[in-house]
Amino acid sequence: MEIKELLEEGREIWPNERLSLAQIIVRMGKVFGDLCRWERNSLKDQKTHTDEELKKELGNMIFSTIRWCDDLGYDPEECIKTAIDCQKKFPKS
Repeated sequence: MEIKELLEEGREIWPNERLSLAQIIVRMGKVFGDLCRWERNSLKDQKTHTDEELKKELGNMIFSTIRWCDDLGYDPEECIKTAIDCQKKFPKS
C-alpha cells in the first residue's frame, strides 16, 4: 500500500473529521495507553492480550497518524521522509 492510498482510505472512513493538534494528542494518547496496558499485562487484561490485538493497536497508530499529518496540513510522505532522515542521523550522534 502507498501512503497516498492509506490517506484516501482514512478519509473515506472519516470523511468529515479534521482534528486539531489537541484532539490528535488525546486520540494518540488513547492508543498509547492501550499499548501501555499491554506491557503492564494486568491480570484483568490478559484475556484481550493477543497478537491480533497488539497488531491492531500498532496499526491504529500508523494508519491514524497518516491522516493526522494531513489534518494539520502536512504531507504524510514528507513527515515520514523527515523522520527517516532523523533516525539515520541519530545513531551517528
